[in-house]
Amino acid sequence: MYQSFIGLEVHIHLLTKTKVFCGCRSAFGDEPNTNVCPVCLGYPGVLPALNRESMKMSCMVAKALNCTIPEKTWFERKQYFYPDMTKNYQISQFASPLGQRGYLDIEGTWGVKRVRIHECHLEEDAGKMIHTGTVSLLDYNRAGVSLLEIVTEPDMETGEQAEAFIQQLRRLVRYVGVCDGNMEEGSLRADANVSINLPGKGLGKKVEIKNLNSSRFVRLGLNYEIERQAKALDAGKTIVQETRLWNQNRDQTEPMRQKENAQDYRYFPEPDLPVFAPDAAFLKSVEDAIVELPFPRRKRLETEYGVSAEQANLICEERAFADYFESTAAAVVQTSSGVDKKSAAQRIANWLLTDIKHILTREGIALASIGGFKLTVDRFAYLVVMTANGSLSTKNAKQTLELVLSEDRDPADIIREKRFEQITDPVVIAEAVALVEKEEAATFAEAREPAKNQKRQRTLTAFLVGKVLEKTHGRADPRIVKEQIAKLIGG
Repeated sequence: MYQSFIGLEVHIHLLTKTKVFCGCRSAFGDEPNTNVCPVCLGYPGVLPALNRESMKMSCMVAKALNCTIPEKTWFERKQYFYPDMTKNYQISQFASPLGQRGYLDIEGTWGVKRVRIHECHLEEDAGKMIHTGTVSLLDYNRAGVSLLEIVTEPDMETGEQAEAFIQQLRRLVRYVGVCDGNMEEGSLRADANVSINLPGKGLGKKVEIKNLNSSRFVRLGLNYEIERQAKALDAGKTIVQETRLWNQNRDQTEPMRQKENAQDYRYFPEPDLPVFAPDAAFLKSVEDAIVELPFPRRKRLETEYGVSAEQANLICEERAFADYFESTAAAVVQTSSGVDKKSAAQRIANWLLTDIKHILTREGIALASIGGFKLTVDRFAYLVVMTANGSLSTKNAKQTLELVLSEDRDPADIIREKRFEQITDPVVIAEAVALVEKEEAATFAEAREPAKNQKRQRTLTAFLVGKVLEKTHGRADPRIVKEQIAKLIGG
């Protein structure tokens, strides 16, 4: 039995309008090689200039990850040659990264686990190589894009823990608003370092799995690699320190190249960029930009609103979704004195996580863009209040919801026009019950027979209640209908 050690290097593209050291547009999907200039193409004699917004966003992530921001931070040149890095070096950080010694808590079957953050450092991304047959094409649009790298300590032990870390980090950077987290577009990607050893013997020989573009591949790749290394050690073989790739078609890792060491990059201070010393105003702008993060917000929703842990987790999946939930709860309490906060929250959560989420999925509406949803907070709150006080049945509420979305109208107008409001007048309901009693005389007679067992009695009662609701187009209060039928059959 071996002990495994997993550390991640997660790279995120920051949502800056321009690149980190030049004024070129930073955008995914543009025509290849259109967002380039002499600076990001590495022409001789050009000078980089630091994008302040890149530094601010990076520090926001560092603070969200409980890192310390040093008094001074600077950039170095990392020497290496690849076809997608034309100047043969990358401007990065090594000796004094902008975020140091933080942590992120992850949850799973293992409970709560604290993963230490070694550092966060800002650098420029390389270009993109597109391989087609025997030809490789180069697109330099991505070269120079603001790239924040988050490096963990080797605190994780399984692929499942690493997957949970990626998912938690993705949610965090989306909450803070600095990255869209689209792994399929390369906005967030991970390199995973893994080693195994006998328990108590410390780290083993490290192997890196490069460029994993989904949290699922992180899990699969790491679990495969742990098993591969264990089998090799059991067979008396030596683990080679190397970089490997994940082959998703074969579900296995494959050798890529021998793993470099830090000294191979020959770091030295970037001579064209000054030391960055954040002043009080800059640090305050970072603090002011930080929002309530997903993990503490989830815990607060459980306590403050009484929703379950699972509901809170789903609600907090996106910041806009959680904002929508809380804004609706506040609007319900403000407009209805008869609905308390926790009961309103439960109704809202039930709607959000069933009918509304189904509609969002059906219509292809992203949770993050729910601000433009036709079911505004006020409209949603009105529906919740109407169902809570018994003025609107669940069935008619769902019909109203669909009409609000298809016609972009206020629910009050739809309810009035369609005569959806629930009938609670016992006299009016008694008239409908009398009609059903006349039409369903045989059923009433059977229900009155004293020999009938309780299960059959309940079935007949439910049938008769349904008939009355049918007569009233679903508007009669089912509770009153059931009470009146029970009296008639002697229940």
